[in-house]
Amino acid sequence: MKILIVDDNEVALEALRCVLENDGYETVAARNGREALDLVRRNVGRLIVSDWMMPEMDGLELCRQIRELDLTGYVYFILLTSKDSTNSVVEGLSAGADDFILKPFNPAELQVRVRTGERILSLETRDLAIFSMAKLAESRDPETGEHLERMRNYSRVLARHLAVRGTRHGAVDAEFARLVYLTSPLHDIGKVGIPDSVLLKPGRLSDREFEIMKTHTTIGAETLDAALREYPGISYLCFARDIAQTHHEAFDGTGYPCGLMRYDIPLSGRVVALADVYDALTSRRVYKPAFAHDVARSMILEESGKQFDPEVVEAFRECEDVFLEIRARYSEPEVVLV
Repeated sequence: MKILIVDDNEVALEALRCVLENDGYETVAARNGREALDLVRRNVGRLIVSDWMMPEMDGLELCRQIRELDLTGYVYFILLTSKDSTNSVVEGLSAGADDFILKPFNPAELQVRVRTGERILSLETRDLAIFSMAKLAESRDPETGEHLERMRNYSRVLARHLAVRGTRHGAVDAEFARLVYLTSPLHDIGKVGIPDSVLLKPGRLSDREFEIMKTHTTIGAETLDAALREYPGISYLCFARDIAQTHHEAFDGTGYPCGLMRYDIPLSGRVVALADVYDALTSRRVYKPAFAHDVARSMILEESGKQFDPEVVEAFRECEDVFLEIRARYSEPEVVLV
């Protein structure tokens, strides 16, 4: 565990470094909030011990700005302060701090509070478990390659754009974008229940086979509903269930499995629907070559208000350059149909 320690006082920095490194941690030091924020942007340190009172940017503002960043992992923030009033505690927690240590600090207390933060951060191994489950489902279809990486990044780009621009039908925030990124790889987890004769068929499916294939949405939703019954109210499981069930619904009601229309389809499902189709269009399959971006773009724009939510289509149109960057980053050898 690498810990970012932040203080403008060299003596205090050295004291923090000594206690933490003697306890087996690696430390990285920053001497003000701006320097620390730059390190966090570069993913240096997911656990921070920061002084409150500092020049340029104090610990409270550092915490606020970290919470506004769109990071793939959580940052645990411990605030060092001589302020022990209730108002100070409320102010710090409101800024996003996870814990407090009063100055001058007790080394044993620092060690215990850091270990608490370490345990909480370890919960993010769930993210790895989620992605591993998705990769297991994907492994049955060897042609999908980097599909999960591209699709989750496309989904996050759309969700982030909607969070910044806003939507006409409900608030969207950075947490929504984070949960979409986290859970969208589970969109096709139900394919583990599809027979190989259908899933791996080298060609187009018959009508009967397509009906079987469509059940991957309900199989996935039922699987995640079973997890929700064991752990009710877990937000990422709710997101994953909604995405698995609704990413093939269409804005005009012609999709499956339930024929939902417009805003009865969860926004997470509407976002992932476009991301999934764009990647399918621009990727090679046994029954088709990859389409060029301009072709895929035209097809998606044509489906605005029909297959896709117009607001999500508009977000796609405004983020095309980022889509192209993601596609290039996770590219595969393919024959492009222009």
